[in-house]
Amino acid sequence: MAGDHGWTFLSNHGHVLVAIARDPQARVRDLAERVGITERAVQQIIAELVGQGFVVRTKAGRRNRYEIVEDAHLRHPLEAGVTLGQFLPLLSQQNDFS
Repeated sequence: MAGDHGWTFLSNHGHVLVAIARDPQARVRDLAERVGITERAVQQIIAELVGQGFVVRTKAGRRNRYEIVEDAHLRHPLEAGVTLGQFLPLLSQQNDFS
């Protein structure tokens, strides 16, 4: 978790995106546990990601399913030429670094 090592390269928004890319059907509770933040914070981040066009949320029965908008560009001017579809595969693979 982020708190275990001090600072990290990604923001909580980035961590939530990576967690969604790994498991698009994850519950908010699961995402919060993986990222190391509260469920309320994850809900707020998802709402912002949906509102800004980075994630599409659809209902699948009683659960939500999330889809990353792969052609959405990163927001900062230094990375604006990179899409989520280019960026997330680098981080969304399950690594076995213990």
